[in-house]
Amino acid sequence: MRVLLIFIDGLGIGKREATNPFDNLPEAAPLGIFVDETPVLPFDGLLIPTDPRLGIEGRPQSASGQTTILTGINVPATLGYHKQGFPNAAMREILAEHSIFLQLEERGIEPNVFANAYTPQFFVEEPRWKSATTVAVEASAMRFRTLEDLKTGNALFHDFTNLLLLERDFEVEEYTPEQAGQILAGIAGRHKFTLYEHFITDKLGHAQNLELARMHLPRLAKFVLSVVENVDLSETTVLLTSDHGNIEDLSVRQHTLSNVPTLCWGREKEFFARRIKTLADLTPTIVETLIKK
Repeated sequence: MRVLLIFIDGLGIGKREATNPFDNLPEAAPLGIFVDETPVLPFDGLLIPTDPRLGIEGRPQSASGQTTILTGINVPATLGYHKQGFPNAAMREILAEHSIFLQLEERGIEPNVFANAYTPQFFVEEPRWKSATTVAVEASAMRFRTLEDLKTGNALFHDFTNLLLLERDFEVEEYTPEQAGQILAGIAGRHKFTLYEHFITDKLGHAQNLELARMHLPRLAKFVLSVVENVDLSETTVLLTSDHGNIEDLSVRQHTLSNVPTLCWGREKEFFARRIKTLADLTPTIVETLIKK
């Protein structure tokens, strides 16, 4: 049994309205989920509306939501607040003790991978602020993936097409969304647990750029569908989730109060559908699934 978790930053369940770039954009299916509508997902997928608010007043935020996803600890309830941006010291401590990668290693469930490739700058210049995923990897015995891994099909950049790398004059190949999906499916087939992170969606949401959002979302949908099409769903469960809403409502710059969609494909999709209610349920359910299999 294998699990692939695709984390899409800033993707909520929205309404059909002009400020939602998914509205009247069928090319972006199945990522465009609308309130009070039950989508028919390709490859027999399931939608699990998931609570990112976690019982705490205020708008869900990236640092606390991502730390919750990656540990199974309800971080806003534990600390009493939502935290934007990058994890603070308290959240880094939680990640260091409860990272999903660490939990799996302690149970002998390996190999696992954070499939995102880091640029050379990361390794020579210590970043002032580290993402939740970076801290989670540091808590484990895994290594960070590099552009050399990308070139050999063992990693993807957060911009799966590599266009942002090409703009910075890195010598990499441009991928179509379909090619990138095949690569991530191949990575998932070689690991027990695979995590991939994509955060351009959150940037577009904060920018409130409807035109760019409607250009990007179909590419993202093609990428996700290519992943699902190319994995062996008889042995791999594919999950797609988010930390908070944003891009589904471009009338505001801040995050939304919307539930986020957890999309699920594969043999264990029914098990995940029964277990996941909030972001805090993801890691415990992934660990339990991999233990029992």
